Amino acid sequence: MSAAPSPHRRAMFGVFVVFALNGLAVATWISRLPAIRDILHLGVAQVGLVIFGMSVGSIVGLLGAAAVIHRFGPRRTIVLTFIVGGTALGLLAVATTVLPFFALAIASMAVFGVAWSICDVAMNVEGTVVEREMGRTLMPWFHAAWSLGSVSGAAIGAGAAALLLVPGIHFAVIGVVLLVAAVFIPRLLPRATDAAAAAEANGERSGFRSQLAALAEPRTLLIGVLVLGMAFSEGTANDWLTIAMRTERGFDDSQAALLFGVFSVSMTAGRIAGVPLLDKFGRVPVLRVAVVMAALGLGTVILVPYTPMMIVGIVVWGLGAALGFPVGMSAAGDDPIGAAARVSAVATIAYCAFLVGPPLIGFVGEHIGILNALWITFGLVVVAGLAIPAAREVRPAPTPRNQVRS
Repeated sequence: MSAAPSPHRRAMFGVFVVFALNGLAVATWISRLPAIRDILHLGVAQVGLVIFGMSVGSIVGLLGAAAVIHRFGPRRTIVLTFIVGGTALGLLAVATTVLPFFALAIASMAVFGVAWSICDVAMNVEGTVVEREMGRTLMPWFHAAWSLGSVSGAAIGAGAAALLLVPGIHFAVIGVVLLVAAVFIPRLLPRATDAAAAAEANGERSGFRSQLAALAEPRTLLIGVLVLGMAFSEGTANDWLTIAMRTERGFDDSQAALLFGVFSVSMTAGRIAGVPLLDKFGRVPVLRVAVVMAALGLGTVILVPYTPMMIVGIVVWGLGAALGFPVGMSAAGDDPIGAAARVSAVATIAYCAFLVGPPLIGFVGEHIGILNALWITFGLVVVAGLAIPAAREVRPAPTPRNQVRS
């Protein structure tokens, strides 16, 4: 196979950067949430409202993502979302430093949620375009870049907190980083790939109706089921693993945090190692192994209190959960016509898992314990396994756009 044209290699690097910065920005506000709580003197319910503002904004953004990407193309959409997201972090800096104001903090998080959810869909659409243009699997690596960005953001947040840096300054600095990145994104994402995405968009309907139409497609709906189960598995670990280890396995705070770090590193490693496996064996066999690993690892964590085995379970769980989300996005974008609507639809389902999962596990866990509540996650992983055949590679029929490369 000949080397890919340099514009596509540059686009590949650009998508890596966008994914990493997206993860960095999300981890920025998450890592300073305790400081926001203290500065604004918030109770648990009020902290929930701040997060709820982010969640509402995310849903609104996801519902409008297909229309925005259809109108502007993924490249310009990413630029716009970086500008809006950076500005939202600036507003959050004001709300936590210059003018401490609870309502402004909620509004800032809602605006950030709108921008970053649209960015999430746009960068996945751009990633699927780059995958097709380069003829190789890349999406798990893109999502690994997001994981690395989030780990970096968390580390920066921890360092800022240790140095007693007020969150307003921290948010302002990251906001400026995003605004500067918006200037360079057009150089990192060449017009060649954006023109390809734009040509694809010309053949599809725009707006929320196109997402509903995509969900009516059996294959897209089954991909959504696959991503739902695996996203639920990932989200469960993000939200509840440390608490379960602290309250039900007797670890202290630092040990519980370290165990979550083991899961995060395993997820990142799984995404990096998954690309050559996907290229060699294909999506369906690799996903089947991944689902079995996620189920076995999760079952071990739930049932086995012996620490070494529990650590092994966390590692296997993380490795297994790593590929469901990115491979589902790749599968949703197989057909270039309608890719934005399908990726938006699947992303909406995935975000529902992230939004509904934490309170559901918390509500059930209040009555039977967090670890026992994780059987819900186990069941959804099994259901996701049943939907794996829908992710089988689909080669679109040749079209004039596919025959003439820009």
